[in-house]
Amino acid sequence: MSDKRDEQAQQETDAEVTVDNVQEEVQDVPVQEGEVVSEDKGPSDDSDAQQRIYELENALSEAEAKIKEQQEGVLRARADMENARRRAEAEVEKARKFALERFAGELLPVVDNLERAIEAGDSANEAVKPLLEGVEMTQKSFISTIEKFGVQPIDPQGEVFNPELHQAMSMQESADHEPNTVMMVMQKGYELNGRLLRPAMVMVARAPDSGVDTKA
Repeated sequence: MSDKRDEQAQQETDAEVTVDNVQEEVQDVPVQEGEVVSEDKGPSDDSDAQQRIYELENALSEAEAKIKEQQEGVLRARADMENARRRAEAEVEKARKFALERFAGELLPVVDNLERAIEAGDSANEAVKPLLEGVEMTQKSFISTIEKFGVQPIDPQGEVFNPELHQAMSMQESADHEPNTVMMVMQKGYELNGRLLRPAMVMVARAPDSGVDTKA
């Protein structure tokens, strides 16, 4: 009976020694306050992450630059297309306005002949008068018709000489007209939608002993 008690006491003593030994080993491990124990990561892991971030940033920059370049290309293409459209419209409008230029030019001698016939006719002659009236009506109708298509006469009687619209056929001294003024229209000029078809042939007044400044 005494032996069993001694054996039990020895086992309790051994257990206490074992616990004490474990506590001593735990106390020997240096643990700082607030330190969290985690898996160790080597320096190679951080380097790989930084390299990956660098590669992604470069890829993003390249993508943004490419998108910007494509946007600028689209804007340039759109501007070129708009300019081409405007040029085409201008050319069509120009062709429409001046398609009759040659045809209208061929009609001008007809108008001139009608006007000459009216000027040469004797309106006092009763036999000729009906004929002259018919020619005048024809001439007025003709002028009205071509005006509908943009043809306008240039009749600068009494106006200042304009070399862009007038052609000086002669110069004459005149006390009744200002120098460099159209004193007589020999032949009317004509425009088509603002473009000169034919200049007016005129006589220009000049002061005595003075020339005409045909460039004024």
